[in-house]
Amino acid sequence: MLQVDVPGFGPITLEHLVSDFTGTLSVGGKLLPGVEVRLNQIAEFLQVQILTADTFGVAKEQLKEVKCSIQILSGASHDQQKEKYVIDLGAQKTVALGNGNNDRRMLKAAKVGIAVTEGEGCAVDAVMAADIQVNRAVDALDLLLHSKRLKATLRF
Repeated sequence: MLQVDVPGFGPITLEHLVSDFTGTLSVGGKLLPGVEVRLNQIAEFLQVQILTADTFGVAKEQLKEVKCSIQILSGASHDQQKEKYVIDLGAQKTVALGNGNNDRRMLKAAKVGIAVTEGEGCAVDAVMAADIQVNRAVDALDLLLHSKRLKATLRF
């Protein structure tokens, strides 16, 4: 669990990290440097869950050393599937990371939504739905590992 009291934003009590994979934690299907170690550190205090359409078909292989659950989405309406997943977990206890249009609804639903630009860019709707925008996945993960950074960014 991660607890942070953010002036003007209110108290945050997180139990879950839900993240997209493609374009958020990876570029071209390859897990980005530094992400694995940070996700495993975060898994010590949050449940790490990856939701992905797995565009490159490599998410499970790339994440094999990460303490996380992986859900490969199928069918249509991935944006709605991701939103429902976050709501069913408990949106007020969830931080979400994403970069695509199919992430926008989960970013909005989560207590804290973080849009990650990284090497594949970030959909404008994802940025608009998020509470925070960062350039790199490791920056997003570091906000959770160093919670005073999260507080400094969200405070009014």
